[in-house]
Amino acid sequence: MTFAATAAAELRKAATQPATAVAAAVSVLGCVGISALNAVHVGDALAAGRPDLVGYTSAVEAVFSAAPLGTVGAVVLGVTAISSEYAVNSPDAGGSRQILATLTAVPRRLHLLAGKALVVVLLVAATAAVAIPLSLVLAQALVGGSAPVEGLLARSAGTALYWALTALMAMAVTVLARNGVVPLIVLITNSSLVSASVLLAQLTPLAFWLPDLAGSSLFAGDLFFAPEQLLDPLTGALVMTAWTVALLGVAAAALVRRDA
Repeated sequence: MTFAATAAAELRKAATQPATAVAAAVSVLGCVGISALNAVHVGDALAAGRPDLVGYTSAVEAVFSAAPLGTVGAVVLGVTAISSEYAVNSPDAGGSRQILATLTAVPRRLHLLAGKALVVVLLVAATAAVAIPLSLVLAQALVGGSAPVEGLLARSAGTALYWALTALMAMAVTVLARNGVVPLIVLITNSSLVSASVLLAQLTPLAFWLPDLAGSSLFAGDLFFAPEQLLDPLTGALVMTAWTVALLGVAAAALVRRDA
């Protein structure tokens, strides 16, 4: 099977999984919902003549401060792309795992992993293409006034890249774990509740070279940290990409060498 055929088959497979729709909905609704909530707070503060009550007064910042929530859906997409292969089928279907049938159809395991990675990136990009513009339109309607456009396209693209790289790292971790439960719990918790990198940043500036903090410079500006603390966007993108490539390389080696 050619790589194009493998990628097409993986896209069809992902499209039929309920988890794909759930992940997309989490990213879109979560990003839009939190952006709207942020925008309402900004609008109320401005209407009361108290801009000092909020950390920013722009609808754009209201959206990008909510961008990290979109990684929850990206993590789900990355994890389920692999974990679904290791789920045990029902007894009526033989009680085996999908990975056995998949590797029979696609014995070239690197092709399989690359195909899944491409599908994950495409799905995340499609989700970001809906979530970010919708969030910006809604937030601007709630805040009012004119929104700054400088750097808007770069930050939007940076958000999509951040989500995509997060999804690929989640996929790589799941290849190593061969189970989706632990990666989902750990990665979603780190993305949405308690970030280990943020905690480490209180102790050492080296934490800003970890993938999530390095990549946050793609969209965050000075929302979460002082500009001098974060890496510049280009360096941040390169660092996060390097982490992703390294994890995918380890995952590829594990997938090729061990039994299904």
